[in-house]
Amino acid sequence: MITTNLSTQYVQAFIAPNAVQIELSNLDKAYHELISKTGKGNDFLGWLNLPEDIPLNLFADLNHTAKQLASFSEIIVVVGIGGSYLGARAVIEALQHPFKLLLPDEKKPFVLFAGNSMGEDYHKALIDVLNGKDYSVIVISKSGTTTEPAIAFRILKEHCEKKYGKKDAQQRIIAITDEKKGALNKLATEENYKTFIIPDDVGGRYSVLTPVGLLPIACAGFNIEKLVSGAKKMRKVLFQNSTLSNNIAMQYAFYRYLLYKAGKKIELVVAYEPQLFFFIEWYKQLFGESDGKDGKGIFPTGAIFSTDLHSLGQYIQEGERHLFETVLSVEKVASHLYIPFDSNDLDGLNYLKQKTIHEINLTAEEGTRLAHISGDVPNMRISIPEISEETLGELIFFFEFSCSISGYLLRINPFDQPGVEAYKSNMFRLLGKK
Repeated sequence: MITTNLSTQYVQAFIAPNAVQIELSNLDKAYHELISKTGKGNDFLGWLNLPEDIPLNLFADLNHTAKQLASFSEIIVVVGIGGSYLGARAVIEALQHPFKLLLPDEKKPFVLFAGNSMGEDYHKALIDVLNGKDYSVIVISKSGTTTEPAIAFRILKEHCEKKYGKKDAQQRIIAITDEKKGALNKLATEENYKTFIIPDDVGGRYSVLTPVGLLPIACAGFNIEKLVSGAKKMRKVLFQNSTLSNNIAMQYAFYRYLLYKAGKKIELVVAYEPQLFFFIEWYKQLFGESDGKDGKGIFPTGAIFSTDLHSLGQYIQEGERHLFETVLSVEKVASHLYIPFDSNDLDGLNYLKQKTIHEINLTAEEGTRLAHISGDVPNMRISIPEISEETLGELIFFFEFSCSISGYLLRINPFDQPGVEAYKSNMFRLLGKK
């Protein structure tokens, strides 16, 4: 059984009474196009079977490689952009101690990221850190020519070879790339790097359950078998239940679509746990790159509450009514901090004595939800019992499945990204690339 739940009770009032029946046949069509692999972009549906198809020897190889890198690395730098880093970072940031680098006697390597921007100061600062640390590099790219990671890897490769010598550097660089073609594949062969394969039929934003995500997550010390197990449980439920009433991914995709048809063009995904910040960033790429085509699609954005209530809360409550909210809720947390009694009570908080911060956080969540609903902001709630490898695995597959159905409801191809090439063409022209 899955542990993820979806509540849509605060959406119904914003949808026309007959909309569900009118659009239900489109939902059924979208669902069956996906699971039968007959819809647009079906040559990129390898992710649908990933939770079932990952062989045990791949888990063993990934875990062995992670352990080997950890044995001689204080830092592991993951080089990639978009789907080549966001999925791994989403899981790692959600699970790891937020102040890991400051903990005494922390044995696991710390995972840092490069090549996801062209910030010169950022990459110079990274080199400053690596000058004094033992490190390894995981470079992730199907082609090896994507500008941002290619620039970062060229710099890191040179630094690593100067620091350790070419032979030792070859043991410290892992390439995750295309099986047969591309610049990185060629370089990895020439340099004798250890390599893992990105399947041809899995696009970058759907690749977190391939070595693209699994190796960095294993390097950070987390259980990739449990992550995939959670995805496998979600897959089983979504494949076995083909009707709106018993399939939460269909429900989420369908009600998003109906809200879009009703004029709600922006989805604000919010979490009340700050460690889910990069999970929301992963969601933004997944839905933005999949569904934003042909002049269609919901604009995906996100926030961390209650932090962003002090910046965005006013607009959400009383601004233009073109958005809806999806709350990613966590029922239990790992730690407990109780509000102490203070005899002076100058801050007036004694009424909260012996309550935990999480209790107050959940109350803030419920109060905010009710306020926003009263302000005509439709609201869905996705809840998980805790943040763990298994629950994150469930969420990953849930969002991937929902996103694909959303694309098919819009009658677009959810698995290409032609618009991404526009900025690249202009950049290359301005830089003088032949």
